[in-house]
Amino acid sequence: MNIPKGKKLYFSSDNHLGAPTQEESKPREAKFVKWLDEIKEDAAAIFLLGDLFDFWFEYKHVVPKGFVRTLGKLAEIRDSGIPIYFFVGNHDLWMKDYFEKELNIPVFHEPKEFQFNSKTFLIGHGDGLGPGDKGYKRMKKVFTNPLFKFLYKWLHPDIGVPIAQYLSVKNKLISGVEDEKFLGEEGEWLIQYCRKKLETQHFDYFLFGHRHLPLEIELSDTSTYINTGDWIEYYTFAVFDGEELKLEKLS
Repeated sequence: MNIPKGKKLYFSSDNHLGAPTQEESKPREAKFVKWLDEIKEDAAAIFLLGDLFDFWFEYKHVVPKGFVRTLGKLAEIRDSGIPIYFFVGNHDLWMKDYFEKELNIPVFHEPKEFQFNSKTFLIGHGDGLGPGDKGYKRMKKVFTNPLFKFLYKWLHPDIGVPIAQYLSVKNKLISGVEDEKFLGEEGEWLIQYCRKKLETQHFDYFLFGHRHLPLEIELSDTSTYINTGDWIEYYTFAVFDGEELKLEKLS
């Protein structure tokens, strides 16, 4: 993708709309929708790096209700011709094809390589990458197992959705509340993952969410890891102007 002069790429993650309740997350949704409305003026593309919702599950004919302002704004921006890309996170990993069919937004379940102008990027949500985090990795295998998803679909949404929303907030392996502190460059498993990738392939930028921390770490003289932070405490996002990627904070 070539970024035209005067245009930018925008990256955000971890809104967790619905947490701890729908009512309490509405002010955060309003800020996010306003931000989307502002950046559409110069956006060449928008990348959502997962956990837009605190819980998302697609039944055959049903999706969780709420947050129509976010969905409507994404539809408006996409219909205007601006590309939007969505990477599922650990809270919306059950996303299937609703975004693709209803909003024309492609959905990715794994990190993906991109080249923007002369810069190479590896982009994803970031969950389950690198060493450690074994408890979550085991849980993710269960949640993504086809048999588990098949059985869960048989729960009526009025039963299945509240159960999942409760676990999403209360289960520490899912919520990740104990991980929302910087562990040092040697302790951050996403940094270790990026450095391991650099042993076999160069990327100018590694761009992830999931950690809820706005981070910018120089991995080498020519490679940088950036974490987009969140829209709960930090209200941060990343912007690429065609030459440089940097973190910014909602004013």
